[in-house]
Amino acid sequence: MTKQQFAQLVLDSTDSLYRVSRGILRNDAECEDAVWEAIGIGFARLDTLRQDEYARTWLTRILIHECYRVLRQQKLRADMPEGLEQHPAGEKQNYSDLYDALKKLSERYRAPIVLFYLEGYSVREIADILECTEGTVKSWLSRGRSKLKKILEEEL
Repeated sequence: MTKQQFAQLVLDSTDSLYRVSRGILRNDAECEDAVWEAIGIGFARLDTLRQDEYARTWLTRILIHECYRVLRQQKLRADMPEGLEQHPAGEKQNYSDLYDALKKLSERYRAPIVLFYLEGYSVREIADILECTEGTVKSWLSRGRSKLKKILEEEL
């Protein structure tokens, strides 16, 4: 893949990448940082991409690893405390009900749900991205849907 093709991929995928990061991270600034860091890593490692047709999946995998690195680095917990998250300055974040509910899911269920329902990846692609079996992805999706449904019903 050429640098120009990679640039076009980034332009075409920016919104999608942001939504994936939004499903994992807690605030807009972290999401933006993770997306740009993943793009930088992808650009630097462009020579490791084996097949151009999997470039979007490859870049998404880099992003997910970057998001989890951010979570580990900041020692954030997967479960969000009750109420809205607060910035260090004390400002409240306004998230949609869906994103609030997603934040209450454990990391194990959150990424597959976002990739499948919000981004339209297939079970096989998600298994490749998360480096697990298709059966595991199906289990996580099923359990995640159940937990998400319960969370949404409790909030109504």
